Amino acid sequence: MKHHFEIKVYYADTDCYGVVWHGTYVRFFEQARTAFVDDVSNGMKYFEDNNITTPIVNINIKYKNYAKIHDVLDIETTVEKITPLRATMLQKITNKKTGEDVAEALVDFVCTDRNGKLYRKMPQEMLEMLQKAQEE
Repeated sequence: MKHHFEIKVYYADTDCYGVVWHGTYVRFFEQARTAFVDDVSNGMKYFEDNNITTPIVNINIKYKNYAKIHDVLDIETTVEKITPLRATMLQKITNKKTGEDVAEALVDFVCTDRNGKLYRKMPQEMLEMLQKAQEE
């Protein structure tokens, strides 16, 4: 399944030249992942209410172009890999107007409880949600 999330670039996202600051992309990716989970499951709040959090353990971003103030970006999220302990998502940012690739990231996350204790096996609800999204 390819999930799409649209975001507009505002002044707060940019540097003094009106170009998106490199660290802002991490927030864009996080917003898109949260929307992904909200759209394909009972939502992030459901998981949090059931003592499941999803901290990022690795993120590898490739910057391909730049985005600037007022651009509208599409962030595509797909589930790339699922293991008993972690999952990897591929996220791609494209400029909606020009069609240019802006950035892409491979993001690995695990599941912990609210106290940070690692689940040695991904909780069943999370596993089923990811598998369903990967198959579609």
